[in-house]
Amino acid sequence: MIPKEILKKIRRIQITTNRLVTDTFAGRYHSVFKGRGMEFDEVREYFPGDDISSIDWNVTARMNHPYVKKFVEERELTIIFLLDVSGSFCFGTQNQLKSQLAAEICAVLSFSAIKNNDKVGLIAFSDKIEKFVPPRKGTRHILRIIRESLYCKAQGEKTDIKAALDYLNRIMNRKTITFIISDFYDQDFRKQLIITSKRHDLIAIKISDPAETSLPATGIIDFKDPETGDFFSLDTQAEAVRTLVSKNYLRHHQEIKSLMKEANVDLIELATDVPYTDSLVKFFRKRERKKRLKS
Repeated sequence: MIPKEILKKIRRIQITTNRLVTDTFAGRYHSVFKGRGMEFDEVREYFPGDDISSIDWNVTARMNHPYVKKFVEERELTIIFLLDVSGSFCFGTQNQLKSQLAAEICAVLSFSAIKNNDKVGLIAFSDKIEKFVPPRKGTRHILRIIRESLYCKAQGEKTDIKAALDYLNRIMNRKTITFIISDFYDQDFRKQLIITSKRHDLIAIKISDPAETSLPATGIIDFKDPETGDFFSLDTQAEAVRTLVSKNYLRHHQEIKSLMKEANVDLIELATDVPYTDSLVKFFRKRERKKRLKS
């Protein structure tokens, strides 16, 4: 039985994100993500201005009048959320946990996808594959995606991005648009990231919390590493300690940015204390510019 508070969160996310999708994202989503190619639709009479390379010479010979083949974009896509549900994602010191923000992002993109008749699936992972929801369509299915992203009780605490990417490549034979949503507290997944980005349209969404970048000066605080279970204490009044924490985070952040650039993976940066709308709009605009340059 799903707790009532989770059901309330699902309903709130549904209402909020549906409005955002209608007002902001659905049109941008459609213009950015192409179908898999062009498929044959019909044969019709040639009209002045039609591309002569589209003439169907067999039909033209039979009818003794020029006819052309008409093609339409094969629009249906498959969207996969590769969602981190490890211990470090159950953290947040501001408006919400990182996991709650991730669920809302899944909702926004999912509702945008189904408005364009695309399929949506979910792979939740920690240091193991926790849940696989096969790609399907429909509002009920999207509500399941939101529920699983909010309510998935992970068995593992650590993060294994390499294993998650391997799993994606193993079960999805056709190209997908995959959003990998994580804080990327992991190592040694460079090779799999590069391989996956060549097989799928891979987009990284990195979620952080301000406490990871700047500790408040509140004295000695006891911490527990959510992924290792180790306990330790820090004197947050000490400027040297706060500086070290900030430097370590910035080094990790820069490593992730460099890795994504090397693998040709778009990176969207979100934080628990900042509205995500502007960052998503910025991403779609960037994709639209890329599309125009290629066309």
